[in-house]
Amino acid sequence: MALLAGIDYGSKLAGTTVLALLDGTNVQLFQSLKKQDADAMLLEKLAHFKPEIVMLDAPLSLPGVFQKLPNRHDYFYRKADKELQAMSPMFLGGLTARAMKLSHQLGSLDISVYETYPKLVAQKIGLYSNYTKSDNGDTVSYLEDIADKFSLQIDIQEAKSWHHVDAILALIAAIRFRNQEIDCIGDEHEGLIWI
Repeated sequence: MALLAGIDYGSKLAGTTVLALLDGTNVQLFQSLKKQDADAMLLEKLAHFKPEIVMLDAPLSLPGVFQKLPNRHDYFYRKADKELQAMSPMFLGGLTARAMKLSHQLGSLDISVYETYPKLVAQKIGLYSNYTKSDNGDTVSYLEDIADKFSLQIDIQEAKSWHHVDAILALIAAIRFRNQEIDCIGDEHEGLIWI
């Protein structure tokens, strides 16, 4: 079975970007280091492992007005952002530009990248009530719930932050996509968010 990947995408040098890779039932986690180029780390790992599907927690398109789509007049939000009450790709600025560039680079390697929203994946799979992101101690029981629900082997001690949780939730979106259980929100011409 082909590899799947989920990414919690953070600031380029903050050390908060996490890649979760699924091989069979085993989840491997990779985190960028502080002052390390997170995009270079992701490109290197993904080019090496060549996952079938990558779900990325970052905008991969701009509002339709910038794409010259007809009847699009909103300079801040895409249809998907409005429907999901997500942040504007324009507000996220540099992160959006980096995500779009990374997606293009991975596309040239025949790696498919899709946008997801971990918070809504948590809602969709029925694991939202404990999705607090307020205390790192909560990650252990939360990840145990995910591991049980999806029969995954996760090194809970390695997954020590909510960035790890969000990467694993993005990975769950990839599993849902592969299993044709996923929902997409938005306009295919403007940009979709998969949950």
